[in-house]
Amino acid sequence: MPDSDGRQQNTPPGAAAGAQLPAEAGSHPGVDETAQITLTFEDNRLASLVFGHYDQNLAHMERRLDILANANGNCVVVRGSPEASEQARRVLESLYERVSHGDTVTLGDIDGAIQETVFQGTLFPAPEKGSETPGSGSFEGISTRRRGFVKARNAAQNAYLRALRKNELVFADGPAGTGKTWLAVGWAVSLLESGQVDKLIITRPAVEAGERLGFLPGDMREKVDPYLRPIYDALYDFMEARHVERSLTTGMIEIAPLAFMRGRTLTSAVVLLDEAQNTTSMQMKMFLTRLGEGSRMIINGDPSQIDLPPGQRSGLIESLRVLTGIEGIGRVTFAEGDVVRHDLVRRIVAAYDAAAASDGVTAGRVRKEDATP
Repeated sequence: MPDSDGRQQNTPPGAAAGAQLPAEAGSHPGVDETAQITLTFEDNRLASLVFGHYDQNLAHMERRLDILANANGNCVVVRGSPEASEQARRVLESLYERVSHGDTVTLGDIDGAIQETVFQGTLFPAPEKGSETPGSGSFEGISTRRRGFVKARNAAQNAYLRALRKNELVFADGPAGTGKTWLAVGWAVSLLESGQVDKLIITRPAVEAGERLGFLPGDMREKVDPYLRPIYDALYDFMEARHVERSLTTGMIEIAPLAFMRGRTLTSAVVLLDEAQNTTSMQMKMFLTRLGEGSRMIINGDPSQIDLPPGQRSGLIESLRVLTGIEGIGRVTFAEGDVVRHDLVRRIVAAYDAAAASDGVTAGRVRKEDATP
């Protein structure tokens, strides 16, 4: 719609953006210059979903972006620094588009939208023509029948999904709560549902029990289920429960302890090894050599949570050192700032990392992607 000067304003469908107006310096805490943006959405009901119950989503954005956001009906007025106000506008437009497609908005979704605006605006250049990354500077995503399209929530998750697209073998290491397992399962389900692979195989070492599986009660599934519960949780998030159970019955999805991989060649499958920090050097080498034609491997782990007996070398740490730079192998390292669970989890991880660093146990983590093009 042209403005009073005849210039065209670019606004998303369903939203009209007001002008960004300078205000008196010092009128907002922590900034020298304050700007004001007014957004008006066409649908009152959708706008209320964006703002949240009692405007809790807006309150969350205020804390994260250091802005003030006041809603009235289908309008919201945002005040803050010019950069923060513009970022808030892009976040609100993104969330409105999300609810327009029938999706819900959680606080995690808001954090993800904030991270994406940073990604688009400052962290990365626009992708080259022909890049696999869709859009201009947008986050990667995965699509499954149950969840629909799910975007990465931060730059590290985006690097992870890019690495999964480009490499046959991907390592992801970093603290708990960063979405390593969840995204890997979602990516694997998307390949399975699209027919790019015939089977999904998920495994993890069962060392936490301190017992041999043969001495535990029940059949094999009952023996290993407690150690594989996080995998099931992720599967049920991306697939209907009846489809999961049917796939387990037919063998299209296989969940088993790592010891059961010995002697096999895994073809046309996505193979996910979770909690890889608890593999021995011999177990890791055995697993890596199972890769068959048409298959992909994903290896996740947190080097700070090794449960192996003292003095026993972690297969994950060794493989990260030995396999660096090999074509077809990607690596993404997550940091405590990439935690997407409760914000308190991020602070807990940061505190433990700081304590470990002060004791000389670790030098901390730095996010990087060693994925080959």
